[in-house]
Amino acid sequence: MSRWCGHADETSGLSVLAATPELLAVLNGHVHTGAFLDAANSRFPVVVLGSVAATRLGVREPGRQVWIDGQWFTVAGVLDAMPLAPEIERSVLVGWEVAKARLGFGGHPTTVYVRAEESAVEDVRSVLAATLSPQRPGEVEVTRPSEALVAKRLSESSFSALFLALGGVALLVGGVGVANTMVISVLERRREIGLRRALGATRRQVRGQFLAESVLLSLLGGVVGVLAGVGVTAGYALTQDWPAVLPPLALFGGAGVAALVGAIAGAYPAMRAARLTPTEALA
Repeated sequence: MSRWCGHADETSGLSVLAATPELLAVLNGHVHTGAFLDAANSRFPVVVLGSVAATRLGVREPGRQVWIDGQWFTVAGVLDAMPLAPEIERSVLVGWEVAKARLGFGGHPTTVYVRAEESAVEDVRSVLAATLSPQRPGEVEVTRPSEALVAKRLSESSFSALFLALGGVALLVGGVGVANTMVISVLERRREIGLRRALGATRRQVRGQFLAESVLLSLLGGVVGVLAGVGVTAGYALTQDWPAVLPPLALFGGAGVAALVGAIAGAYPAMRAARLTPTEALA
């Protein structure tokens, strides 16, 4: 069994929680760097940061200090992601005794985590409320993190599918726009095409010219879109005092997909331009 209780500070969506050393084992968590609270360091002003809290504070390694309720606390460790308890990821954990001595914590837990064998989960769940609060069992809410995790994954999958569908529609509209632009360009530049063919340009060269123009047009649009996305992401992160995280794969992938759409959309106009004979184009 492990306990934690929220107290004093709320900064950038982060909570300061008092925790016992058993918390990590109960939640099957892991330390990314440094060490977790134990019998030795939990008596001193040290903290352990959840993964999201560390990202928002810009702390990657132990040894840094954070300001809590007018006092400096030294970071002892940073945790990995904890899917079973996402609230811990957004928390700054302090020792139980330190929270009582320095932060005015009364010592009464608001949340109790219990780990049980799979076969005994339902039995433990049925008696847990009465065990924790015999006088007021109805005021105790018992939940299973695994159920919340399943619901969270279902909602994330739904949102991912929605955003993928919206992205596909945007790519389709963009591709149609590029194709339409290139078809009009072929019609308006018939004399140029005929003159080039009369001067010795091959169909392959004409096709390559228009295909390259289509890819370049889409690539420029993709780069502008990526830059706009970077600006919005960085701006929002700055307003929240968060470090901006921009995966290189997403940045280069966006521009690459735009270029691919341009190649597909420009294929037909390029072939149409290549099929024009000099006499047809100059007529």
